[in-house]
Amino acid sequence: METQPEGVTGEPWHLNYFNYFTEVEEQFQRARGTGLFLLSPIDWALIESWKNAGIPLEAVLRGVVAAFEKYRTQKRRGREVNSLAYCSQAVIEEAERMQEGGTVRASAPAEAPFTLAELQTHLARCRQELLAAGIEELAGTAASLADYLEQSEQHYQNLEQLETLLAGLEDKMIAVARARQPDQQAQQARKELESQLRPHRGRMSAPQIAMLERQFLDRDALERLHLPRLSLFYLR
Repeated sequence: METQPEGVTGEPWHLNYFNYFTEVEEQFQRARGTGLFLLSPIDWALIESWKNAGIPLEAVLRGVVAAFEKYRTQKRRGREVNSLAYCSQAVIEEAERMQEGGTVRASAPAEAPFTLAELQTHLARCRQELLAAGIEELAGTAASLADYLEQSEQHYQNLEQLETLLAGLEDKMIAVARARQPDQQAQQARKELESQLRPHRGRMSAPQIAMLERQFLDRDALERLHLPRLSLFYLR
């Protein structure tokens, strides 16, 4: 009989797809041994790049464990691991190993780790933040969120479909935010990205770096305009 994979503590992983970000954050904290450690902007962008690339959550969690196990066997360890980027190669290797071994299980419909009321609060908050931003090009996006809120009971029964709709709205928001971003701000974001990424470039392939850069710059553009993240992955 197939068993659940185990994490650092030996406890089974109870995975929930919509908790992708939280699961990875908590696994990194457990593996590092410091529960209060906060992930950096580039760490969050890296998690998002893994999610968008279709890397199974289980592969990410296994990769984090593997990276720290290898780190702790090194005779001459350097500084403490302060970035999830340290685990990037181990995550990719674990995803490839799972794929080659045929252990990637088909995704079952994800159970909601949040209530209907929490979903409604999320949609209402995102709509209010969009309206507060006062960006004319996104008025239609705010109207769509109002529609989703009105139909939230139906959407709660099919969260995968709702996530697809919200992702489409986010793509439009990102395009608007990037178009409105002054060149100076864009250059500043790239400098910050390079500063955080430089120590880890050797552990990543060119496609991985390109995807990470896009996620980081997209997040930065949204944050500078105080635009919300609509995805259900950001519902906490």
